[in-house]
Amino acid sequence: MKTKEKESTNASTKKSAALVRVIRDLFSSYPVLMPITILCILFSATVSSMPSIFLQRIISAIGVYTESGDWDSAKNEVIPLILILVSLYVLSAIAVLTYTQLMAYITQGFLSKMRRKMFDRMQDLPISYFDTHKHGDIMSYYTNDIDTLRQLVSQSLPQLVNSCAIIIVIIGIMIYYSVWMLLLLLVGVVFMVLVSKKVGGGSAKYFVRQQAATGKMEGFVQEMMNGMKVVKVFCHEEKSEEAFNELNDLLYDNNYRANAYSNMLGPIIANIGNLLYVLTAIVGGALMVAEVPNISVSGIAVVNISIIVPFLNMTKQFTGNVNQMSQQINSITLAVAGSKRIYALMDEEPEADEGYVTLVRANFDENDNFVSESETRTGRWAWKHPHHADGSVTYTELKGDVRLSNVDFSYVEGKQVLYDVSVFAEPGQKVAFVGATGAGKTTITNLINRYYDIADGKIRYDGININKIKKSDLRRSLGIVLQDTNLFTGTVMDNIRYGRLDATDKECMAAAELIGADDFILRLPDGYNTMLTSNGSNLSQGQRQLIAITRAAVADPPVLILDEATSSIDTRTESIVQRGMDNLMKGRTVFVIAHRLSTVMNSDVIMVLDHGHIIERGSHDKLIAEHGTYYQLYTGAFELE
Repeated sequence: MKTKEKESTNASTKKSAALVRVIRDLFSSYPVLMPITILCILFSATVSSMPSIFLQRIISAIGVYTESGDWDSAKNEVIPLILILVSLYVLSAIAVLTYTQLMAYITQGFLSKMRRKMFDRMQDLPISYFDTHKHGDIMSYYTNDIDTLRQLVSQSLPQLVNSCAIIIVIIGIMIYYSVWMLLLLLVGVVFMVLVSKKVGGGSAKYFVRQQAATGKMEGFVQEMMNGMKVVKVFCHEEKSEEAFNELNDLLYDNNYRANAYSNMLGPIIANIGNLLYVLTAIVGGALMVAEVPNISVSGIAVVNISIIVPFLNMTKQFTGNVNQMSQQINSITLAVAGSKRIYALMDEEPEADEGYVTLVRANFDENDNFVSESETRTGRWAWKHPHHADGSVTYTELKGDVRLSNVDFSYVEGKQVLYDVSVFAEPGQKVAFVGATGAGKTTITNLINRYYDIADGKIRYDGININKIKKSDLRRSLGIVLQDTNLFTGTVMDNIRYGRLDATDKECMAAAELIGADDFILRLPDGYNTMLTSNGSNLSQGQRQLIAITRAAVADPPVLILDEATSSIDTRTESIVQRGMDNLMKGRTVFVIAHRLSTVMNSDVIMVLDHGHIIERGSHDKLIAEHGTYYQLYTGAFELE
């Protein structure tokens, strides 16, 4: 029992922390506009509570007229009260107009900043985060969870502040006129609070589950959309429907339960308010008939009709605002669940980078000695190493010498992937990795560009430990073509230029010509200006791959990583691309991963991997002569899986 209470307390604390964080971020984002908005809400709430005061005075004045028949005295008192009340309502309308417009501006601005913060943080997250989180669930942060924040900021918080202010003002007015009548109201309020806690607590639990279920649903739908061809090829429509229905039923169940509790709360509170209204009339009438001495600040001796009528109005207003607050609590609970997910993303640890060696353009003399840094692209690349013990700065020319020494690696602790791997790639060499799926080929390239960090061993780039090189500079020196191509919405030219954003149209076209992609590009409806959408769905897989390779050519990096770069290209197209890639690879260090051995035969070094171990290494001729695993692969004795 204590454990459940402790868990409930912790959950409540986390919810409060998330709500406080949203409010804090709101005020820090709009330090001037938010206080102005709150003041306008408070003014409007106060004015909406004022009629009870004026009603009491007007009834008293009319009572005096009824007894004395002095209409002039009554008129002189009533008309100014009405004019003041009308003036206050006009000012209140201006205040309402002001804060509603401000909240519309603040809400959209705040959501825009939150989306920007989320996206900025995503750019800083390591690849491992995206490998372990469904993309559809991440998308849900930007749609469903952000929408709950919109409701919180634009509706729930203003309404909550407004209702709280009205309730406080009404309690103050009630104290001023009659403590007896106030005590009756407070008894009813205590009952309302207990009911709200019981019913609202049930809805809150299911609203939190609803957010998680929505994320799972969106993740599944995106996965199915991306893999629809596979689903149809293997006739898994029924299985997909079953899996969808299971998630849909879970979402339905949580939505139903959350809204069942939520919809129940409003009518219950409203009926308690109606009951309280009747009790106020009965008790007030009884106090008036019995002429019970009144306790108040106003000095009114006994409860009379001038107190009872305003109290009935205030009771209705009070319970109505309590009902409003109870309804907003559900929206707030939903928003807190969404904001917790958003802040969880923003609180994720960014990709660690302790590097301080940077990549710069540099000028060298005829003896390859560093002369100066260069601001133009005509210079060669150099590693700038500033953190020497004596405070000096040294420059090492970027040549593309990559060496892995005794590297061990595990994606998950306890499940080692690479064992004592050593690779030596000298500038201009072409190094190929061959092996079955899961042998560790792509893992090696992931370690070279530091998508993941090694557990043991060393990786040096031009003699520099890559842990000392800033990741952005390290990756800028590497060109990567993956098996799975990713094209973005834009023109063909835009997608090629993605490799280097300052590349000219002429340079992009030259790269396409070098690779052999210009032939099909020029046959497109608008050539290089043809629009691509949905990851280039209007192109064939081979054409998409050609654009991806051209993108790497535009980047013009000293080191190339080709991960099954020609796997989606037919044999004829492959021969065209291979000639272009041979030109591209001249003078560069190249790492090639391929299942087609025809693409690696001309490599300087071929490494055969098996379950994370390098079992063979050497040139094509050397490995053929050894009659080992590579020989069996080449002759078809067995095939790669």
